[in-house]
Amino acid sequence: MIGSALAERLRASGDEIVRLVRRPPRGEDEVQWEPTAGILDPAALNGADAVVSLAGAPTSRLPWTPSYKKVILESRLDVTRTIVDAIHVAQRPPRVLVSASAVGYYGDRGDEDLTESSPRGDGFLSAVVDAWEAEAWRASDVARVAFVRTGLVVGPSGAMPPLRLLALAGLAGPIGSGRQWWPWISLHDEVAAIDHVVGSDLSGPVNFAGPTPATEAEFMRTLARELRRPYGVPAPAFALRLALQDAAQELMLGSQRMLPAALLNDGFRFRDETVGAALAAYAGGS
Repeated sequence: MIGSALAERLRASGDEIVRLVRRPPRGEDEVQWEPTAGILDPAALNGADAVVSLAGAPTSRLPWTPSYKKVILESRLDVTRTIVDAIHVAQRPPRVLVSASAVGYYGDRGDEDLTESSPRGDGFLSAVVDAWEAEAWRASDVARVAFVRTGLVVGPSGAMPPLRLLALAGLAGPIGSGRQWWPWISLHDEVAAIDHVVGSDLSGPVNFAGPTPATEAEFMRTLARELRRPYGVPAPAFALRLALQDAAQELMLGSQRMLPAALLNDGFRFRDETVGAALAAYAGGS
């Protein structure tokens, strides 16, 4: 979802996009690679202004079995390691690597304001993100490296379709207490912010979240309103933990009041400054 929208935006600006694909290429704008085997021709990166790495197995696939936790971690490390190794060998390495990352770095932090200087939290996702970012940072000796710690992206795929189905079925309501903070960002602002980071001097962690934090209750109440459905059916925390174990805590019940300090300090302007604006655009198809 994010990669397709980003490619569309960059092409509209006149940039040339080359996609890394795991199947045989279908055109000159595609290069085949195999990250699980560490295979990527370094020539594909020669002279690139930027490499944007967004791949990784979805954390929204449930339940998190021990084998799938391994997939979540290794899919991110394989992709990043393969790209960084190719950057090191390329004759004319790219100037910047923008690597996907996630809000999970911070763990469950209650009402604490979380900026890029906040320390790492606890939990499975925190450990995954820490290892993921460390792998990307290996490229910092030859390129500028930025990690985009993204929250819930309000767009047509990813985490939104199941939330939309809940709301359409009249089942939107508080998950647990509903007071936990859910970092969110519209798809429009996600790709605009990646474009901004590519052209900026930002390096290291960059928080990708809307500038007005929202709780889970505020998010789901607003979604229900935009879809003209009722709000109020609760999902008890104990039932979620029983069914989904640690995934429930880290994906739904954990609280991260993440603030986009680096983006705002660098002059980035959000189109969708509130969760209401983001969900109105989503419900309206833009």
